Amino acid sequence: MPAKSVGLYPVSTVPVELRELSNAERSVALYVSDMPDRYRYRPGDGSLLESWIVQGAARLGLESLYRMAALFSGYRVAWVEDYLNPELERGHAERFPKAVRLDKAGRLAALITLDADMSPAALARGTRPAFDGGCPACEGSGQVWAEWIEPGCDWYDSGYLPCSLCNARELPAGRLAVAA
Repeated sequence: MPAKSVGLYPVSTVPVELRELSNAERSVALYVSDMPDRYRYRPGDGSLLESWIVQGAARLGLESLYRMAALFSGYRVAWVEDYLNPELERGHAERFPKAVRLDKAGRLAALITLDADMSPAALARGTRPAFDGGCPACEGSGQVWAEWIEPGCDWYDSGYLPCSLCNARELPAGRLAVAA
């Protein structure tokens, strides 16, 4: 049974290609598709999963899918970095009330991603999370105060670095963050 609480949109007239979707977009598309809640993967089901992903993407429409997937990614990043707040939890629960289904959709999307190519645009979208109410780490500034040790030095240096939650960029080359 598909998850119906997300709200169904008219089927998109834009053709959806699997390689044009990031892993998070594939997960969200599977979540809103007609994939049965009790579905169990069997070897050889790849084309069935791909058809459900395309169906879910068409059902939501690409812009809605991109937005929901970015919010899903933001929630996961905030959870990993221990930045969850009530606003993020509330928004996530409203979008994805069936946690078990979402977990299954994520795992199955990862299986497909192992075998399916992803376009550079999809890869780029996959590194740009979004947050309900703005980034919980930097509050939208895109940078955080941090300390680091330069290689070969015995002292800490400090300053602003790109926010690890909302920026896909890494720490400056050769620096090891020690506190934030």
